Amino acid sequence: MPARTVQAGDWVVYILCCADDTLYTGITTDLERRLTEHNQDNRLGARYTRVRRPVALVYQQACADRAAALREEYRIKQLSRAQKQRLIAAAISD
Repeated sequence: MPARTVQAGDWVVYILCCADDTLYTGITTDLERRLTEHNQDNRLGARYTRVRRPVALVYQQACADRAAALREEYRIKQLSRAQKQRLIAAAISD
């Protein structure tokens, strides 16, 4: 899938690196808001990231719509940690 520049309102698949060095994958239409929610002391962030703060954005990919974002999120979640790290490294080098 070719890379797309992330625009406001796009569905985005993202990967976060947590304080314990684990990786969390999710989707959103507002990446800045969602990252803030994951890092703030509230109930808006995912339960998984609440106990693994702070989290840092390490990967993002724009998708055409919610269905495409959900498919890509599922695909990424099926990858091994090593495969996810290669995906992140490839995105950084682009």
